[in-house]
Amino acid sequence: MSLETQIAKIIEANGAALYDTEIVTEFDETIYRVLITKEGGVNLDLCATISHELSPFLDVNPPMNQAYRLEISSPGIERKLIKPVHFKNAIGEKVKLKINNGDKVKGILVSADNDGIVVETKQGEEGFVYSELNTCKTYFDWN
Repeated sequence: MSLETQIAKIIEANGAALYDTEIVTEFDETIYRVLITKEGGVNLDLCATISHELSPFLDVNPPMNQAYRLEISSPGIERKLIKPVHFKNAIGEKVKLKINNGDKVKGILVSADNDGIVVETKQGEEGFVYSELNTCKTYFDWN
């Protein structure tokens, strides 16, 4: 069983779901960030509970060979879309896409499957396969 699968089981036991993991460096500190989602939202108490359960597990099954700080958080209202499941869960939301050819697309995510996505833009529906996509994220219209 993969480390990510085991992490997901611990998170699911607390009523949440694993969104993604990432390793980032901030101010010369390595952070192992575990992003979680939950219907109705993620709060600090949930993050703390999952952190207390994941920490001893990761002490025995470290995610990397160097010192790191564990951080549990929500991916936020504006979040990266990387895996097909991220796109599937964002159907109906506003998205910004950077296409590999340099184009930028904004619109509503209409559909997503294991091969690609369809976005409703001002020009109509546009389809993309995942290999065409560079960076993608949801966005919130703050106006």
